[in-house]
Amino acid sequence: MVSRVCAVLGPTNTGKTYLAMERMLAHASGMIGFPLRLLARENYDRAVRLVGAGAVALITGEEKILPPRARYFVCTVESMPVNRSVEFLAIDEIQLCGDPERGHIFTDRLLNARGTGETMFLGAESMAGLIRRLVPGCTFDTRTRFSRLSYTGANRVTRLPRRSAVVAFSADEVYALAEMFRRQSGGAAVVMGALSPRTRNAQVELYQSGQVDYLVATDAIGMGLNMDIDHVAFGALEKFDGTDVRSLTAQEVAQIAGRAGRYRKDGTFGTTAGARPIPEDVIERVESHTFAPQQRIFWRNSVLDFRSVESLLKSLNRPPPEPGLVRAPTAGDQAALELLSGDSEIAARASSPSSVALLWDVCRIPDFRRLRSQSHTRLQMQVFTGLSAPGGRLDDDFVAGRVRRVDRTDGDIHTLVDRIAAIRVWTYIAHQSGWLKDSAHWQGLTRSIEDRLSDALHERLTQRFVDRCMSVLMRRLKECTMPDVEILAADGRVLVEKDEFGRLEGLAFRSPAPTGSPEKDQMLLTAARPALEAEIQRRLGRLLGDDDAVFSLDANGRILWRGDEVGHLGKGPTPLEPVLVADDNPFLGEPGQQKLLEHLNAWFERQFASRLEPLAEMRKADLSGVARGLVYQILENLGTLLRGQGEDQVDQMVRALTEEDRRALGRLRVRLGVGCLFVPGLLKPTAQSLLATLWRIHNGNPGGALPPDGRVSFVAAPDVPESFYLAMGYRLMGTKAIRVDMLERFAADVRRLIRETNEARKADAAAPATDGVSADAAAGEGAAVPASAEASEATPDSGDGAGAVPQEPAGPSGDADAVPLAAEGPDGSADAARADAPEAAAPTAEGAEGTAEGTEGAAEGADAPVRTPAVPRPGEVVFSKDILPQLGIDIEDGEIVLQLLGYRTRMEDGSLFVRPKRRGVSKDRPERGNRRRGPQADAQGERGDARPRKEGDAGRPRRDRDEGRKGPGDGRKRGKPGAHDGARAGRKPSSFSSAPAPREREPDPDSPFAVLGALLKR
Repeated sequence: MVSRVCAVLGPTNTGKTYLAMERMLAHASGMIGFPLRLLARENYDRAVRLVGAGAVALITGEEKILPPRARYFVCTVESMPVNRSVEFLAIDEIQLCGDPERGHIFTDRLLNARGTGETMFLGAESMAGLIRRLVPGCTFDTRTRFSRLSYTGANRVTRLPRRSAVVAFSADEVYALAEMFRRQSGGAAVVMGALSPRTRNAQVELYQSGQVDYLVATDAIGMGLNMDIDHVAFGALEKFDGTDVRSLTAQEVAQIAGRAGRYRKDGTFGTTAGARPIPEDVIERVESHTFAPQQRIFWRNSVLDFRSVESLLKSLNRPPPEPGLVRAPTAGDQAALELLSGDSEIAARASSPSSVALLWDVCRIPDFRRLRSQSHTRLQMQVFTGLSAPGGRLDDDFVAGRVRRVDRTDGDIHTLVDRIAAIRVWTYIAHQSGWLKDSAHWQGLTRSIEDRLSDALHERLTQRFVDRCMSVLMRRLKECTMPDVEILAADGRVLVEKDEFGRLEGLAFRSPAPTGSPEKDQMLLTAARPALEAEIQRRLGRLLGDDDAVFSLDANGRILWRGDEVGHLGKGPTPLEPVLVADDNPFLGEPGQQKLLEHLNAWFERQFASRLEPLAEMRKADLSGVARGLVYQILENLGTLLRGQGEDQVDQMVRALTEEDRRALGRLRVRLGVGCLFVPGLLKPTAQSLLATLWRIHNGNPGGALPPDGRVSFVAAPDVPESFYLAMGYRLMGTKAIRVDMLERFAADVRRLIRETNEARKADAAAPATDGVSADAAAGEGAAVPASAEASEATPDSGDGAGAVPQEPAGPSGDADAVPLAAEGPDGSADAARADAPEAAAPTAEGAEGTAEGTEGAAEGADAPVRTPAVPRPGEVVFSKDILPQLGIDIEDGEIVLQLLGYRTRMEDGSLFVRPKRRGVSKDRPERGNRRRGPQADAQGERGDARPRKEGDAGRPRRDRDEGRKGPGDGRKRGKPGAHDGARAGRKPSSFSSAPAPREREPDPDSPFAVLGALLKR
């Protein structure tokens, strides 16, 4: 039976492929060749739906599906098994005979491939003349386009109509256009020849399903991809054809533009993205579908001679036998053969017809990666060497190593595209008969790797080039429908069309970082506004009805409602009067904002009254005179006020208190300690945390950490101001912060220890000391009374009106008061309370005496083998370590605290000796930093810089204030015994100062301290 040959020619959208598939399935068997693997797969799926998977085979270079009883074969043109006899045979896109790279294969099918019953060639009408001359007896079926195609000119990318495809001719151009669409309209699908069928189908589905309205593709779109495209825009009119950059031909423009308009729907085409205008003659040809006839097509001999490599090359270079056929440029397989045959080892192995045929098959391994370098040739050489070795199979380890390299789904789009191209090479090898020991295993493995890579590539393309939310919003706005907005109750996430847009925290909407597209940001906000306003109003109603337990204040002054910020405290006129601030909320409205502020203000006032109750009472107390001034300062200092000493104003105010003032302060729970004024109720953790927060807000300083676990003492941060610790009821003593109530108890215990020790000495002594040195040491330098009398003076002063002896301080629980309510501590301790005074910490000459005495004693007792234990010197008391645990400090820190409280200390053999504070210091003594230098300092006070240390004790705190006297000696007084004492007996200490007397300032008559000034003058 003679085969009927028919050429169905015409432009795109004429139903040629549809007709060929129908004709094939009408025969008992058939075969059709497509120019692209993508098209082959698409039509294979269609045939399977019509006749079942068992009847249809798919054969491409890297994919073979061969059911045992297959009757229909859907192939790429290169992979067609033309030796198989079938009733029907068709070739699609026959005009590709004119393609320089692949044209010779299409020409070979045109001349030699036939079905036993019917042969059909599909393509452009420009091939009619050549087919008529080369295929005698061929009939022609010329078809017209179902719809019109018209030119619309140039458009900006942002003005392209929906359902448009933009064509570019490089991957970088495709990506750039897709990025532009993502920013402007929600994204675009991407189609390129380098994509696997799986990736391409997934991308096409994005477009076909309406998830995106735009498609960006290479010229691969012109090869029969049938999609609902209304407009095709050319992003460029030049392409690189493998050799040079050239302009598109009119027929290539028509092939691509013909994708617009399907079946009866008209289509349009134009330019965009700065492409040059399409020439008028090209537009006319495309719109009228009239093109110059194809004058020549490429040919290469397909009857090859495998007797030797030389004969094979000679047969490949045979000249065309017919006019209109031109020899094809050297293709990749022929170039590989020429390279490989030049290798002596390869040439030696290719010594028989079968080995030459094997070498030719290896040279035809496609370079999907388009490396065009020695890399692909090196792979072909390795494959041929393995196949020509004994056994004739590639080693599994060799294949596994190469396959494993590309079995990774990480990386960017370029990396994944390259890996897909690489695995396609191994898929092709796996489908060659007899090349692998277990071809089925490797076919399945490479196919699964390609699928994983394809899915990863689709995901990357979608992530980079598609903004689903923006795309849906654009479509909804054009359709005048409301987008789907959902606010998740669990975490407050706001979803617009299932994509997260922001988060609702409390009453505030927190939008994410700007998307880079102001249009999109505004569009999303507009879409979400109705839902946000309704939800925020609902939450406001819930907030106004909630009780105080769900509100809290964090360390930075933020007011939290159920864990979310709804307002914050700002700096006010005083630390106890912060300003409540709520951020502007455009979804709340002015009435709602006012209700929120009123509710939060009321809540904070309740918190203040509850946690800082004593301060709240002080603010309302009706006081007068000095008590009013003291309370004012206590409030200014958040409840703890350093008392100071001597001329200090606070100390003078305390001394000026009347009995009525003290009772009033006692009712307010104010303790008048020796070192400071404080309120025990404010030393609880709940009060301390709020006080610390108020301090931070008013001072604009983060301060430090709260005391851990309410401890009595802890290490203070060196960069935190002392006022922060005072606000929480702690005083800085060296490196430690110590709670003021426990510090007062400690000071009282030290005073009691000294008093009881001196009383015991008086009782045991038979007579007063007469030795000049001992008496002077006992009294302390510059003192006019003996040590026992000095200790006796360090008792509560009953002349201030209170008449109460201070009780031992207690913790903030209030079980035992640190000082009686509004009761003043000992007046003799006032001078020691100034913890920051250098003179309080400076050692005295006593230490120098001790050093000298010790040295002399060592010299005198050099022969003594046993060192005598340290004993107190006259006027000293052995410090009891049992006092320290209440402060949580060791003996070293305890010594520092004693010095800062004004005591003189001496450490010897692990024992700490304490000397009472000196009395009788002149009130007009120089200020700190202006003290006398030289010998006269012994009468006026210690030298501030006289701080000698023992060798090796550089880090030890200063101890005895008498250390550092000028002049040599053994520490004993010079001259006649008692001479100096007699001269100084009964005399008041002298005071010398070269500085001018400070000018007195008149008190402000409106000041709360006006009464104090009057009392002092009185």
